[in-house]
Amino acid sequence: MTATATNSILAVQPYLAFNGRAEEAIEFYRDALGAEVEMLMRFKDSPDPAMCSSENLDKVMHASLRIGDATVFASDGQCQGEAEAGFRGFSLSLTASSVADAERLFGALAEGGQVCMPLSKTFFAETFGVVSDRFGVSWMIIVTP
Repeated sequence: MTATATNSILAVQPYLAFNGRAEEAIEFYRDALGAEVEMLMRFKDSPDPAMCSSENLDKVMHASLRIGDATVFASDGQCQGEAEAGFRGFSLSLTASSVADAERLFGALAEGGQVCMPLSKTFFAETFGVVSDRFGVSWMIIVTP
């Protein structure tokens, strides 16, 4: 990769499509992580009415969430209900400021989800664990030494 190509990238943000459950996910992340909604646009607010069918006008076309120092984008995507194959092949990593904070975040995300690796001390972290939330999003929670 050339220096020009590298310097032209301003940012990379994860974009999560919740297939009709974005509003529920946004509220969950507000409660569990203190996420702040920086922007939310519904399909009915789109200048292009062909963007979505009439039964999905109140669904989320695009949202921007602030979680700590990170921005995560979300939408209802194609508004088809449950995620077809779930979120696979990636995790969102949260660095907590203390073991107590990690335990609180982990517990909140695990509610209705599945613990993949319980929080525990490791050679690389004060505590580390992996949880898949109720939407199938994988989260790695870490407190660095």
